[in-house]
Amino acid sequence: MQSENDITQNDDATTPWYALRLFSIKQQAIDDELRERGFTTFIPKQVVDFRDKSNKLRHELRPVVRNLIFLKKAMDEKEFRKEIFNFPYKVSVIKKGRDTNEIAEISAKEMHEFQLMCDPKLVEKKFISEESAKLKVGAPVIVTHGPLKGLTGKLVRSNKKYYLLKDIPGIAVMLKVTRWCCQPLEDNVKTKN
Repeated sequence: MQSENDITQNDDATTPWYALRLFSIKQQAIDDELRERGFTTFIPKQVVDFRDKSNKLRHELRPVVRNLIFLKKAMDEKEFRKEIFNFPYKVSVIKKGRDTNEIAEISAKEMHEFQLMCDPKLVEKKFISEESAKLKVGAPVIVTHGPLKGLTGKLVRSNKKYYLLKDIPGIAVMLKVTRWCCQPLEDNVKTKN
């Protein structure tokens, strides 16, 4: 028999996410409001170096973009649309395409991998727009060795370096990787059969 904790962990492993586009500069206030309403959120952040008024070099964890928050699905779509409609800040849910009203869902696995790749401790990464990510040419791979083992994405080349590209609705992240640590996904599927 499964305990309540096991059920919660299973739900976390399969619950999809949404991407919210913000029409306000109050990203932190919106995030706080969503959390107060019981939502689980994620904002990609990175360490930024800057000089303060006394010209000392400082490091601060800041959001990568100010107009995006990821939100774990916590209710059915009809209830969620009603909740967002009555939300005190102007936000919109990113849709699957321009010609559809269907909300773009990010699978729990994709979101987990994206969150791992956004870890501020990892260096040599780039954040790019979703549109730029779609223009990048590369092969789908899985990382087979090293600290990124198990992550999937597209192996792309930029400025004579190789990156693992993970794109989700709203944003994409490119993390430097050694191409020798990656295996094409087609080969991985063939060896299992």
